[in-house]
Amino acid sequence: MLLLLVRHAQAGERDAERWPDDSLRPLTNPGRAAQARVSRALRRLDAVPDLIVSSPWVRALQTAEIMAEELGLDADPVECEALTTEPNVQAIAQCLPELEGDTTVALVGHSPYIEDLASLILSGAPARVAVDFPKSGVMGIDAERLEGSAGTLRFFLRPKQMERLRRRRK
Repeated sequence: MLLLLVRHAQAGERDAERWPDDSLRPLTNPGRAAQARVSRALRRLDAVPDLIVSSPWVRALQTAEIMAEELGLDADPVECEALTTEPNVQAIAQCLPELEGDTTVALVGHSPYIEDLASLILSGAPARVAVDFPKSGVMGIDAERLEGSAGTLRFFLRPKQMERLRRRRK
């Protein structure tokens, strides 16, 4: 299985007056555009998810919806509350249907939990591997199962690096 760990795109600044519940904070227009570019890059890399599982928070769901739209996926993202807290692979696995070996699954979440999830899958501990995970960043991890120390890093896409590459091609 290929796991695509995705940090949500750029959201509005925290503002208790506009969004007293931080889970309702939406993406900005630049965040939406950056996520669309990242999603198209995933297509070029042949890393299109069969399933997108997302935190139910607005900014993560919007990120997942942009991915689904840009990649032409028919199914809506699956909401998973376990992607809003410290990583618990068993709880996240409960959000997934039975998966075949060649399945690609995108997990869309938040910092610092997405970094901790990457470290857990790669090393067995949430804080063992320090990851600078930018907004709209995507980490590809090969894993036979969703559990600690079960993964091998395949790639890590940072939006600014992808933008520089795109400009050079023009």
